[in-house]
Amino acid sequence: MDQESGAAAPQTDETTAPSNPGVGGPGVGGIAADRLKSFVERIERLEEEKAALAADIRDVFAEAKGAGFDTKIMRQILKLRKLEQDDRQEQEHLLDLYKRALGMEI
Repeated sequence: MDQESGAAAPQTDETTAPSNPGVGGPGVGGIAADRLKSFVERIERLEEEKAALAADIRDVFAEAKGAGFDTKIMRQILKLRKLEQDDRQEQEHLLDLYKRALGMEI
């Protein structure tokens, strides 16, 4: 038992470690270290790409704003374009209904 957490300490002998044949060997504690490292590195690369794409999107919004477009409205349009036509119409109908209910005639 681990005294701090109260959980049983993991056993390290070879009879209790799961084997991972064909995936980089058993590694540490039965974990295929090479395979794990490969996954982590791939995720890191994708996170870098995602950050670069986010920066590109910000640049496009800045360019649109410089051309006089309202970027808040553009974001709403992008969100609406992702919806199916039926879902979009339902949202627009509910928005109109709520506006009328609140005296915000359209």
